[in-house]
Amino acid sequence: MKNQHSRESILGQRRNRSWGRLMAFAITAALIQSCAVGPDYVKPVYDVPDLWQADLVEGLAADEAPLATWWQTLNDPVLDRLMERAVAGNLDLKEAFGRIKEARAVRGIATGERYPNADGSGDVSRQRQSEDFGPTNPRDLSQTDWFFSTGGDAAWEIDFWGRITRSIASADADFQASVEDYRDALVILYAEIAANYVNLRTLQERIAVTERNVETQQGSLEITQARFRAEISPELDVRQAELNLARTQSVLPALRQEAAQTIYRLGVLIGEFPGALYAELTPPRPIPQPPPEVLVGVPADVLRQRPDVRAAERRLAAQTERIGIATADLYPTFSLLGDFGFVMAGTSDLFDGSRRAWSWGPAFRWNLFDGGRVRNRINVEDARTEQALARYENTVLQALEDVENAAVAYTEEIQRREALRRSVVAAQQSVELVNVLYKSGLTDFQNVLDMERSLAEQEDRYVESVGFVTQNLIAIYRSLGGGWDPDPPVLEGEIQDAATRGEPIF
Repeated sequence: MKNQHSRESILGQRRNRSWGRLMAFAITAALIQSCAVGPDYVKPVYDVPDLWQADLVEGLAADEAPLATWWQTLNDPVLDRLMERAVAGNLDLKEAFGRIKEARAVRGIATGERYPNADGSGDVSRQRQSEDFGPTNPRDLSQTDWFFSTGGDAAWEIDFWGRITRSIASADADFQASVEDYRDALVILYAEIAANYVNLRTLQERIAVTERNVETQQGSLEITQARFRAEISPELDVRQAELNLARTQSVLPALRQEAAQTIYRLGVLIGEFPGALYAELTPPRPIPQPPPEVLVGVPADVLRQRPDVRAAERRLAAQTERIGIATADLYPTFSLLGDFGFVMAGTSDLFDGSRRAWSWGPAFRWNLFDGGRVRNRINVEDARTEQALARYENTVLQALEDVENAAVAYTEEIQRREALRRSVVAAQQSVELVNVLYKSGLTDFQNVLDMERSLAEQEDRYVESVGFVTQNLIAIYRSLGGGWDPDPPVLEGEIQDAATRGEPIF
């Protein structure tokens, strides 16, 4: 009994020393995980001008812009309702949200590599051994028997060179880029809805103006017909009046067609059938007008607000981390392996202590020669990082260009609108005067035709310009990345909750 007790004590001490060495190895490996190879990502610093190149005139001011809900500055409740419905129903947003969930799952896969991988297994088989390899006396042991085994094994890769750390960082940056893609889809959606809505109201106003001109020209035709019957004017005046009237009437079908198609487009944008908004949007409303002063911020705000710029920067970060992932393949991979199980032949107790089998210990794998494949994979990731940096810089320049273009288009269209307004006033007065002269016999009908045609053209151009001013304002807000607020912190859980409720994620 004493010898048995001493033997068990010695075995226990050996097991304790083994587990101690295992824990020491694991702790050492965990400490070395911070030794990550490859370049550390540093966010690029891009110098931008302090002010916009275009002169800020006619209502533009370089101050902090209210971008989160910019469409509310147009003071149109119908437009506000469309925006709310679009966030809940637009299919492009749902697709973008699906990409967020995909990127989050990919990040979870990368994070899972930090932990051991454990598998369980077991099998049962009935086997017969060849008599050539069986026992000398067949009566000692049957050639046919049942075999049982069960157990598990585990493997844990020690992140000596930061491959797993880099993989997690890359996946995390890709996830953040997918969030920015959702925000970019939101910016585009708000701008497209507003642009189509303003276009609809502009078309409705153009239809109303054209119908008024049709009435005016119909009156002129009746006058020429009466004068022709009285043999005061030639038949040519009648035919010219008919030509003028028909030309103006021919404009109406195209305008009505475009207005209907715009309504259908708005229906699809909010995630409903094309005709869902027809009854609601058919009654005309005034063209939404810009506020007296529009705030556009400064160029540096664009880098902070534009989702496409932010997404390009995050993709650059993800790509930079992939250089370290590829570089880690130059070095050996260290792992901790172990397995434990029970193996038995026959039908006795499988889980008897005498039938247990186990092993554990560290292992490494090192690719000593691969024909330069690892080196070239590193070169591939380096080249892709250069491309990502160029894409980021190009995105910044395009963003700044968008704002400059939208600003100059807005200010110049205001000048054009004012000139057209004056031309409409002059055309209206000219039509009144020429009609008086024609009725008095002091001028021929050609002057009446010219003035009425000019009035119809100038009024149509003026209404178009009124719509263009607001359209260009929408372009300004879109170029600034308006439609979401970067200041409040956003938790990942809020993304799922908001999508479930059909509300904006940000």
